[in-house]
Amino acid sequence: MLDVRRLILLRDLAAHGTVTAVAELHSVTPSAVSQQLRLLEDETRTRLLERTGRSIHLTAAGRRLADDTEDVLAALEKAQNRLHTDTGEPTGPLHIACFPSALAPVAAPLGEALESAHRDLRLHITEAEPEAAVRLLLERRVDLALLYRYTNLAAPPHPNVEAHTLRADPLVAILQTDHPAAAPERSPIDLRELADTPWITAPPQTACGDAVLQACRAAGFTPRVRHTCTDFSAMIALAASGGHTVLVPHLAAAHLPPTLTARPVTDNTLTRTIEIAVRHGTAHEPAIAACLNELRTLGSRHGRHNGE
Repeated sequence: MLDVRRLILLRDLAAHGTVTAVAELHSVTPSAVSQQLRLLEDETRTRLLERTGRSIHLTAAGRRLADDTEDVLAALEKAQNRLHTDTGEPTGPLHIACFPSALAPVAAPLGEALESAHRDLRLHITEAEPEAAVRLLLERRVDLALLYRYTNLAAPPHPNVEAHTLRADPLVAILQTDHPAAAPERSPIDLRELADTPWITAPPQTACGDAVLQACRAAGFTPRVRHTCTDFSAMIALAASGGHTVLVPHLAAAHLPPTLTARPVTDNTLTRTIEIAVRHGTAHEPAIAACLNELRTLGSRHGRHNGE
């Protein structure tokens, strides 16, 4: 009988490429990973790895076994979940990966609602951006992942997962309340009205940074960026202190200082789609189904409050 833990190490080596990366992933030493992989070769009586100097690669047999490991893990997961199908009551720990700007408005109320409705269910939240969250999901380190995709970047769906759209989260302009474009009776702001102001954006080669830059260039200008940072709360604080223009997702603009206001923009492609991702075939498991239902409820509640 093959050791499942060793199969997982082989699968992770196929995904991450180096023994060092696998060791970091599992919080063990590289030598421990190498020893377990050698034992797996002994168990299978097959050469699974090719070692060239300090590099290591999977053989054709090793790649086949790594691919088959997903089927093994899926079968074990299904068997474990069938233990709870008699009652259908969600139980046990439930792990979710969540991107930072959804932690307070989505993940926090989700945990409270789930644990109030299902006393035997405990939610565990891990902060992770979408790429890392998908990896955690496929590695079975979490059961669900909250993801986003920016519409104007034409980002493809996240691969190898089953994604359910939760809601749209449009970007809004954060302005000083005395800014000419900030008047509440004004129609949505054309980005060209903000072309001559100093900006705060996420760094280049981040999803938000690229989405804002592309929207500005589509409007006919390149923003004069004064500050860059990835934290939306920090962007808002900088905007409050310096009067700079910043575009942030609506979810991140729920609590603004009194000197600032959020205004919609005319570019309706400047939005991100928030999704809930699960592994294929797991959406009907009691705990995951309960979480999906509660997330949809929270999503529709946000939509009503935002007038969507």
